[in-house]
Amino acid sequence: MTAYNDTPRSFAIGGDMDVNRIGYGAMRLTGQPGNFGPYPDWEGGVALLRRAYELGVRFFDSAYAYGPGWADRILGEALGDSDAVLATKGGVDKPAAGQITVDGSPETLRRQVGEAMENLRRDRIDLFQLHRVDPQIPIETSVAALAEMQAEGLIRHIGLSNIDQAQLERALSVAPIASVQNRFNAAERGAEAMVDFTAARGIAFIPYGPLGAHPMQAGAKLNPQVALAWLLKRAPNIVVIPGTTNPAHLDANVATWAAL
Repeated sequence: MTAYNDTPRSFAIGGDMDVNRIGYGAMRLTGQPGNFGPYPDWEGGVALLRRAYELGVRFFDSAYAYGPGWADRILGEALGDSDAVLATKGGVDKPAAGQITVDGSPETLRRQVGEAMENLRRDRIDLFQLHRVDPQIPIETSVAALAEMQAEGLIRHIGLSNIDQAQLERALSVAPIASVQNRFNAAERGAEAMVDFTAARGIAFIPYGPLGAHPMQAGAKLNPQVALAWLLKRAPNIVVIPGTTNPAHLDANVATWAAL
C-alpha cells in the first residue's frame, strides 16, 4: 500500500473532467425489491439529486442495469441539462428482478450507449464503463467497440468495472482507460494493489460499496463519515460514490468531503 501525504479535493477523470472527490451513486434510486423499476418517490429522487448538485457534487454514477434504465432516466431528468459529469455502465442487462445477463458484444454495447444517451438526455456520455467483462467475448473486443463510439463522439471517456489488473492492462493496449470501478472499502481491501496501480497511471478509482453495504440491501455497515474519510485519504485518484435516499445522510456525506 502506498502512503499519500496530501488529500486533494478534486480529481480530473480522463485528465479533463475535474470533479469534486465526493460523488453520488444512483443505484438506490430504483424501485424495490431488488432495485428493479422506477424509484417510488420519483420527484423526491429528482430533488435529492439536485440537492447533491447544489452541495457541490459533480460526479454521478449509474448503470444500464439499474432498473434497467431507470437510474439513468432519473439522472437525466434531474441533471441532464447541467454541467455535472454523468457516468453510466453497460454490458450487463437486468431483464427481470434477480436476473443478470452479461453481454459485452459490440452490438449490445452500441444499443445500450444509445439508450443511455436518450435516458441521460445527453448528446455524449461523459464516462461509459464496461460493467463486467463478458467471459464469452475478449475484453479487447468490448473496449474496441467503445473506442469506436468514442471516436464517433458518442462517448467522452471509457471506464471498466469489476476487473483485475491483467484485464486492465489488456484494455489499455486497445484504448485509454479513464476509470476503474471495483468494490473497495475500509473493511474490504482486496483492491489495494489496483488502487495503487491506477493512481500511478492517473486513472480514477471509483470504489463501489464504500460504506460496506450489500448492493441489494439498504443501510451502511461502516460508520459513513469514518469510512468516506478513509477512502478520500487512501489515494488521490479515489472518487467516492456513496448512495443514499436520505437528504440528511447526503448532507453528512458531503460534509466529510468539505472537511478535507
